Amino acid sequence: MKFIDEAIIEVKAGDGGDGCASFRREKFVPRGGPDGGNGAHGGDIIIRADEGLTTLMDVRYRRRFEAERGGHGKGSQMHGRSGKDLVLRLPVGTVISDADTEEILMDLDHPKQEWIAAKGGKGGWGNLHYVSSTHQAPRKTEKGVKGEEKRLRLELKLLADVGLVGLPNAGKSTLIAAISNVRPKIADYPFTTKVPNLGVVEYAPEASFVVADMPGLIEGASEGSGMGFQFLRHIERTRVLVHLLDPVDPAHLDPLENYRMIREELRAHGTGLEQRKEIICLTKMDITEAREKAEEVKEELERASQNQVLLISAASRKGLQPLLTAMMQAVTAEREKLSNKG
Repeated sequence: MKFIDEAIIEVKAGDGGDGCASFRREKFVPRGGPDGGNGAHGGDIIIRADEGLTTLMDVRYRRRFEAERGGHGKGSQMHGRSGKDLVLRLPVGTVISDADTEEILMDLDHPKQEWIAAKGGKGGWGNLHYVSSTHQAPRKTEKGVKGEEKRLRLELKLLADVGLVGLPNAGKSTLIAAISNVRPKIADYPFTTKVPNLGVVEYAPEASFVVADMPGLIEGASEGSGMGFQFLRHIERTRVLVHLLDPVDPAHLDPLENYRMIREELRAHGTGLEQRKEIICLTKMDITEAREKAEEVKEELERASQNQVLLISAASRKGLQPLLTAMMQAVTAEREKLSNKG
């Protein structure tokens, strides 16, 4: 399934129904008077966070959404029927902003969260409403109010416990395939992963977490190089970062410099990504050259990062259990922090 993470839509709430001007004209009813009913309210546009959705594909190809208008009032004191609300379901993690002003209006950060994106118009009064002791035959009525209309920008930011980051071809896709239920495209050339992949890691019967394989970052990602903005936007929602470094990447031979470059891109993004809990891994330990290089740089990398560096091979599954344990412990700690805040 194609991953759609941005869309612009138009929403239009229902217009209010018009009030009715009517008078009773029945043969055997003397002194018939005004009996025009009121118009009804138009339907609202309600946005609901649905944890069963993972993309914005449904709304990307249908750009306009309109709720039902309210019914007009009728004679014999008959009021109009209220317009039906239109419920628009979006994935959890969708940020909604005004497409014209760029003001953020709502962040759908938990399941079943609801927000009225556009309010339906108020129904107008019929002439029955204006009857008084001094004005017993009013002809005055009120038009229904127009429903709100907006252009909304939707941005989907992945909600994952763990985000795998690193340069292209660092082994992220191979790792997520080895530890989770997702099967991403894997090849030996950069930028195999064009869109984020989400997988569930079953650490124990009652313990699991969601991991996201983020497409490879490159130098200048925070300034928009490559698909940098899109990648970094998704990383914002992860609680823990697992930083993968290929010791023998032919394009970037120094793992320490690779690490510093990615850290700078995270910092330059300006959302505090560099402060997230981080786990560092030197990958491809099934390759002799990689193991030899890892022995040279591991200690220096630990000093620079002030973190333990794990040695893994996703292909041969070497070192994966210590990594999974570190992930689960970090995720549990972050969840407890979030729970305490709540």
